[in-house]
Parts: sequence; structure tokens; C-alpha cells
Amino acid sequence: MALPLDVLQKSVNQKLHLLLKDGRIIEGKLSGYDEYMNMVLDDVEEAYNDTKRRLGTIILRGNNVVSISLK
Repeated sequence: MALPLDVLQKSVNQKLHLLLKDGRIIEGKLSGYDEYMNMVLDDVEEAYNDTKRRLGTIILRGNNVVSISLK
């Protein structure tokens, strides 16, 4: 089983697919992260209730993330 920080380390500059606690799906390129799994994502798109919107660059708190996968 892969540890979350190991997945993030291997995923820098790659596209990620994140499921958040509130049901939103975030897709974006991982620019950086810290030991608390806070992430900086570029070129972000948010999907929620069949609507998509572009968010650009965001900082995402790690405690909101349910799952992480490579796109």
C-alpha cells in the first residue's frame, strides 16, 4: 500500500484527480505540497453536480481530501 506522501512525491508536475469530503472532484497539476498534504495545484478544474468550472491555481488543504489518483 502506497503512503499518501509517497504518492504526492512521485506526482509533482503530474495531473491528479482528487475527491474531496464534500463530493467535489478536483483535477489539476500538482506544483507542490507539504507534510500536512496541503497542495498547490495549477490548471484546476472543479466538477460538482454535473457542472464544471475552471479555478486556475489553488491551495488545497490536505484535510479535505478523501482520495488521490493519477489522471
